[in-house]
Amino acid sequence: MTTLAEHIIAKASGQSDLKIGDVVNCQVDLAMVHDSSGPRRVKPILERLGVNVWDNQKIVVATDHFVPADSDETKAIQTLTRQWVQDQDINAFYDQQGICHVVLPEKGHLEPGMFCVGGDSHSPTGGAFGAYMFGIGASEMAGVMATGEIWLRVPETILISWTGKLPEWVLAKDMMLATCGRIGMGGGRYQAIQYAGDTIQNLSMQERMTMSNMAAELGAQTGLIMPDEKTIAYITATGKTVRPDWRDYQIETASHPNNIYRFDAKSLAPQIAAPHSPANSADADSHDKTKVDMAYIGACTGAKYDDLAAAAKVLKGRKVASSVTFKVAPASALDQKRATADGIMTILENAGAEISPNACGMCAGYGADRLEPDQTCISSTARNFKGRMGDPTSRVYLGSPYTVAASAVTGILTDPRHL
Repeated sequence: MTTLAEHIIAKASGQSDLKIGDVVNCQVDLAMVHDSSGPRRVKPILERLGVNVWDNQKIVVATDHFVPADSDETKAIQTLTRQWVQDQDINAFYDQQGICHVVLPEKGHLEPGMFCVGGDSHSPTGGAFGAYMFGIGASEMAGVMATGEIWLRVPETILISWTGKLPEWVLAKDMMLATCGRIGMGGGRYQAIQYAGDTIQNLSMQERMTMSNMAAELGAQTGLIMPDEKTIAYITATGKTVRPDWRDYQIETASHPNNIYRFDAKSLAPQIAAPHSPANSADADSHDKTKVDMAYIGACTGAKYDDLAAAAKVLKGRKVASSVTFKVAPASALDQKRATADGIMTILENAGAEISPNACGMCAGYGADRLEPDQTCISSTARNFKGRMGDPTSRVYLGSPYTVAASAVTGILTDPRHL
């Protein structure tokens, strides 16, 4: 049976009879870059080639890494980005409106069946909308910008099936940390991962985005989820009309039976991943009561509206421990605006949160706000590699927004169920 990945690749390549391992040339429906991966890197290559972008209607640019621009170098990068967008007549430019992986779908750029590339490793987030999306480097992106095409080796599809109702205080982030712990950082074997099962169907779109986003942590090229009415409702709410053939992409199958991992959501406990890998995950209760210096709600993985709401559910009527610095960087301006209107931001601030810009920020160690030597942080981000969020002697534990908020209150690593 044809997999969802194969179906999308067949459409993009114009070849109907595909086999795993075939190398095909695909037409790109959308290319997304940000201020770090985009113009400053692809502009010189395109100039040497003597070409402009192949289609300015299929390119999305966001500034989210060097935000705020707090040095002469970062200011120059932002100026270059804005000028290049203007020179190439690119309309889909989102300047300091949030992290690209969150802004891209909330602005209606994704729909089922699309074949997309992004200049960032967490580009698989687009798979939550039934789009085949993956991250590429600057040289490959320059090739896409020039030609609108990219080659691809047809991948195997690994199906990760979650069934059952999630317990209270457990989120998609816990599901992904448990998955990383079970199959490892290379568990995706650089293939297409598809999440399946009734647990996935019952997740909100933003929770599905968390699942697809962290396919990168499994070593997968993309992280697909079969589109359904919930997908279409989200896209339609952005003002976009979805193509009528979207049901053709309602495919949920692995390449072969050995490519299926099964998980029971009902038995899942809140998870915490110890330094320095998301694969170092275990039940939150199994960790010792490690003191934390900072709690961070941020990143495309962990600071969307749903994540902010989860943290507020724990923090309502509570204060963070005096020993903890609590920082919140909403993933997009739109999510922050919605959270403000719903009173969520007020709850977070009353609890003691310091609000940071809608940007990648500490997650990737950008800007002046970084972990200091020997600090311990509990974070809702996707990665906790050594030195990623600051000084190499710092330690980062990963958890859901529930877990981060609970730990901020107690000052130690805490299972949110205890609050």
